[in-house]
Amino acid sequence: MIAVDRFNGGSKVMTLAGAVGVIGLVLTIVGFVTSAQATMFSYLLAFTYWVGIAVAAIIMQAIFHTAKAKWVTVVRRTMETMGASVVVFIILALPILFGAKYLFPWVDPTNWVFPGTDGVKFTEVELHHLHHKHPYLNLTFFYIRQAIYFAVWAFVAWRLRSWSTQQDESGALELTVKLRTFSPGALPFLALTITFAGFDWLMTLTPLWQSTIFGVYYFAGSFLAAFCVLTISAVNAQGKNEFGSLLTTAHYHNLGKLMLAFTAFWAYIAFSQFLLIWIANLPEEAGWYKLRIEGPWRSVSLVVFFFGFLLPFFTLLSRNLKLKPKLLAMVAVYLMVMHAVDMYWLIWPAFSPQAPSFHWTIITAFAGVGGLAVAGAIWLARGRYTVPVKDPYIAEALRYVQP
Repeated sequence: MIAVDRFNGGSKVMTLAGAVGVIGLVLTIVGFVTSAQATMFSYLLAFTYWVGIAVAAIIMQAIFHTAKAKWVTVVRRTMETMGASVVVFIILALPILFGAKYLFPWVDPTNWVFPGTDGVKFTEVELHHLHHKHPYLNLTFFYIRQAIYFAVWAFVAWRLRSWSTQQDESGALELTVKLRTFSPGALPFLALTITFAGFDWLMTLTPLWQSTIFGVYYFAGSFLAAFCVLTISAVNAQGKNEFGSLLTTAHYHNLGKLMLAFTAFWAYIAFSQFLLIWIANLPEEAGWYKLRIEGPWRSVSLVVFFFGFLLPFFTLLSRNLKLKPKLLAMVAVYLMVMHAVDMYWLIWPAFSPQAPSFHWTIITAFAGVGGLAVAGAIWLARGRYTVPVKDPYIAEALRYVQP
């Protein structure tokens, strides 16, 4: 067992984050009273951004356990905390459920008026196509699916965290066996739920559009953001009994390589989706991209390409940068901002197709959801060790050097 005590700090940050979260949500409620639809789109943007990071952290744990990775043991407890925070989002998902009629045209397609238009509605042909999707796109089944998603995520997250923290006390090796046996079986369920959650929350904003790659696109960006959060947390967790002080430049180098890898993977999935739709050139599919690459939305598309992919990709190619934690954390913050821009690019054209726009509740919703998520994560971390102190591979992880 390494010489680390339980973490009892972070109270000020937790209180501040919680206060920011509460104030942000209160202001968002005020925004809903004055502009319900704009506020709901803002909230959806914030919710899908933050919950994607939590679920990505759960998937990361399962992947690392399946791969039997050892170096990651020193940062695993932070991933467990990030993943366990998904329980906070069970409550935060309620506005999406109750405000679905402001977001999703399929809830009441005959009366849906497209935002940003002069009373444009679905045509009879479009209503006919939507009728065929009704067995899937109906509120009852939508609510059932949300319950399944969060049940799977919460169960897997808390199972992984529970076994890990139990080992802090007992040091039982069979708990490592359980973690490595359970994770491969959990991965298909995690992959399917995050994929269909992406379909439900984001793709059905345009219910006649479809893409089988879209779910992968969503969680690829969330994976990247999760590694960014992990890197930022490590750089700032330098106090007594905090895991950041145990990391070496080799660990940061690996985190930087993962950020680079998922920047490339996200871009690859984005290009693959675009290429397949461009080649097929089907009217029901091409319209989604036509809106984003022609007219006023083209500028946002160019920002996503040049500043969301090219700039960070070539920046992260530098080995020296990945060996400098503070610089790497700055790149991580930048990538999180660009992930928010990407989510805006995915969601906001459904609300403002005529041109990019801004509503002040985007800020309050981001602060509200993010603040409560951070506060919840810190609360979960308090009273626990910040590293798995009796994991059989923790000593090896601490001595990790680049092969």
